Amino acid sequence: MGNHFIIIAGEEAGPASNKMGGIWNVIDEEAHTLASLFDSGKIKAKENTEILVAGPYFGHRGADWNRGLNRITDMEGLAPLSSDGELEKCLKTLESEGIKVFTGEEMAGETRIGYLQFQTSDYGKIRSSYMGKEMTLESRIKAEAYELLGLDSLKYESLPNGAEYTHYLSLSHSISELIRLLIGSAPRTADTWAEEGAGKDLIPCPGISLHCHEFGTFYAPARLKKLGIPINTVATLHATLPGRAAGYSSIQKRRNNDSTWPPGVPENLASLEALALYADTVTAVGESTRQEARLFYGINGIVIRNGITIESEKIDWNRKELCLSGIRNFLSENLYRYYGGEKIEPEKIIPIFTISRIEVENKGYPDLLDSLVALEHIIRNSILEGHMEEKIKVICFLVTAEGPKADLPEGFPVHLPKDVLVGNELRLQQMIEERGLDFPKLVRGKHSVAAVLYPQIISETDGGLGMGVRDFMAGCCAGVFPSRYDPFLLTGLEAGREGTPSVVSRVCGFSDAIKTIESLIEGLGGVIVVDNIDLSYYETVLEYALAISYFTRNFVDDRVKYKLLCREAFLLAKDMDWRKPAEQYYELISGARFCMRENENPAKSKN
Repeated sequence: MGNHFIIIAGEEAGPASNKMGGIWNVIDEEAHTLASLFDSGKIKAKENTEILVAGPYFGHRGADWNRGLNRITDMEGLAPLSSDGELEKCLKTLESEGIKVFTGEEMAGETRIGYLQFQTSDYGKIRSSYMGKEMTLESRIKAEAYELLGLDSLKYESLPNGAEYTHYLSLSHSISELIRLLIGSAPRTADTWAEEGAGKDLIPCPGISLHCHEFGTFYAPARLKKLGIPINTVATLHATLPGRAAGYSSIQKRRNNDSTWPPGVPENLASLEALALYADTVTAVGESTRQEARLFYGINGIVIRNGITIESEKIDWNRKELCLSGIRNFLSENLYRYYGGEKIEPEKIIPIFTISRIEVENKGYPDLLDSLVALEHIIRNSILEGHMEEKIKVICFLVTAEGPKADLPEGFPVHLPKDVLVGNELRLQQMIEERGLDFPKLVRGKHSVAAVLYPQIISETDGGLGMGVRDFMAGCCAGVFPSRYDPFLLTGLEAGREGTPSVVSRVCGFSDAIKTIESLIEGLGGVIVVDNIDLSYYETVLEYALAISYFTRNFVDDRVKYKLLCREAFLLAKDMDWRKPAEQYYELISGARFCMRENENPAKSKN
């Protein structure tokens, strides 16, 4: 094999689909950071190294296994994949087996990033055979998975989330099948590799490295291991399924060394997550996830944090002011249009936000809403004492959704009819109203704090503010992320990238990572960490309210200090860039510790 392929795989991999954040952000950043490190010479890549990103292809509505998400893969703007004869031949072989792969590429500097998107939705219709028996490709994949690893797909596909399990298994199989074809048409056993390496001090180093993000692709390294193909593999856990099910109580489980699984863990998906054990190395994005993997699966791993890419050297204050003005004007105009009362001056509105998946308890929405009630009292007292203007209004956007929406009413989300909402969106709206944080009291002058649900994936064409998510974050005065369970909290870094300070919970991995940034320990507080582990609920809620008050008060009364807070949040995010994690991943997936470079002195390599 002439090329060295680095394959980065995940369920949300590949060109962006209409989904908020997630694993795709991480995979995309890893691929592009590796490319920039190769170009700069900071990583000495093996000769003819290529980066391939592998994931699913959802070509039309209804192709997604999750009809609620209704994702559609967007590959526009990519050039055709300029694959060499080896890769092209393997892709054609896959297609002859019924495995359709949509391809494309883009250049990141001088390095090519190829995209391989596997369409699994038709596997139940394609004819194949296994052990001399005619069956569908989907059945063949399940039969082999049972033979190799004992995965009981007959049972797992009958569970309520059977379609999800089947998709992940099919996707992982397809990725591993491509690798098997690239290594060689006939699978070799571990003994065969050992015999070929006899008399050498170094283990064989095949020309493929595989990095799998999350359980949806963990069957790939497990299948390759069972087939005796010893490529370098890394499995990264961004959370664990038992940990997610336990939510905030997972902290207590870790403290008590309680390895029993909480109710609600999907057995079929957990069986895929447990396959991380077959990877050469298991990594976790935060210390809590690493501990969960050991507690629930007996898997020992290492922590490699997430990061973010920031190309600019300073905050664009003009952009922030323009974005802030856009949000303020939108709120002022639509509050007056749909709720009447005295028109609120745009300059009196202080927008803040939270953004996450719609996991009501795990993401701490009750804590946030209760803290906004406490903030109302803090602001009221500040007004009575003459420390704050009477007409200041703090409005918190809750950006979270069950899925993307179309044909939204004018004025959305200020104008938010109940028939627009579904599932937990309705529950959140009810929680807002129960606490008196809805708009009627705000416009009548009785309250200074309100919350507005934004049940949509933010974009320039979302039917709401009409802003990209980065502009939205830049225009808000602060972010608030009160997660009770969050392995890392990438949105905290994303806010910092836009020069927006934030309040984060201690439970998230981001707060652990902050401790490693020594240069900012004595800072002003561009990121405030609230202890939601050891404090009581009421103390935690008050701490969130005081932290939000700190940012809003400085925004109103001391813009110089507020800008210093923004700058600190920006520098913190910049210090937590993707370079170090990408270098660590490359060392693991390339086998750099074990593979001798060409013309390198063997004796020297042992020292």
